[in-house]
Amino acid sequence: MSLAEGEKHGYAIMLDIRRMSRVRVGPGTVYGALHRLESDGLIEATEVAGQCRYRLTHAGAGTLSIRIAMMSRFVDIGRRRIIEHGDCPPHGTQKLKEAQ
Repeated sequence: MSLAEGEKHGYAIMLDIRRMSRVRVGPGTVYGALHRLESDGLIEATEVAGQCRYRLTHAGAGTLSIRIAMMSRFVDIGRRRIIEHGDCPPHGTQKLKEAQ
């Protein structure tokens, strides 16, 4: 998802992941994922001023769009179930309703 904004180098991707998810991921995790995504043709690496930068391919952008739509669907179903079945504390239910 980080590359949806445009091309980035690995460290910038790690910082973006931390900012979005509040989770620290190490270089091995990020570069391993980048290698797999590149092998699958979803991203491509280019060298700019001696620095490796990554960007989404057309196939990668399409795959990302599909996965975001799937995740959105799961989130919507989860929110609806929590609200409908009352399994959420009242303050949590109100926050969920306001977020919609």
